Amino acid sequence: MSILKVSRMGHPVLRKKTVPVPQSEIGSASIQRLIDDMTQTMLEYHGVGLAAPQVHEDRRLFVAMVVTDHDEEETEAHQPKVIALVNPEITPVGKVVEEDWEGCLSIPDIRGLVPRARDIRVKGFDREGKRIELEASGFMARVLQHENDHLDGILFLDRMKSFDSLSFIEEYARYHARREDEGQ
Repeated sequence: MSILKVSRMGHPVLRKKTVPVPQSEIGSASIQRLIDDMTQTMLEYHGVGLAAPQVHEDRRLFVAMVVTDHDEEETEAHQPKVIALVNPEITPVGKVVEEDWEGCLSIPDIRGLVPRARDIRVKGFDREGKRIELEASGFMARVLQHENDHLDGILFLDRMKSFDSLSFIEEYARYHARREDEGQ
């Protein structure tokens, strides 16, 4: 497995709509290697998701850690479960939209408040090419929507209602994360 170079905001690959992966190619050595390399890259940079365009690949796929609300911390006893979703389609379930903090490996050291559907349904293929359907809520739904946006050339900044919350990670930790921890 290899650590891949992550594309940063401004690179044209992040603004392109990706090409679906033919189902017959999902099990190929090149796609399997890409999924493994993306997983290794995501873990190396402490991300919770990574889309193919972020590693300069024009493919409609992403990897994501399976997490419960804000349970993204990895411990030695708990190795994260990572899923690969190929050609995903996301549908909101219900009308509840929540605004919460997001960051992105392609926009390092920046955080902002982004509105997302709280509950979603995802259809697509797993890494073996089997059709899957799953539902997600809260933080996991946010991660999946964020990564899926990358497949359509959308960055989290595009979803923000206002740039007032846009913060460098140090200021987020100092002013905003502490306030959330205190329940304010």
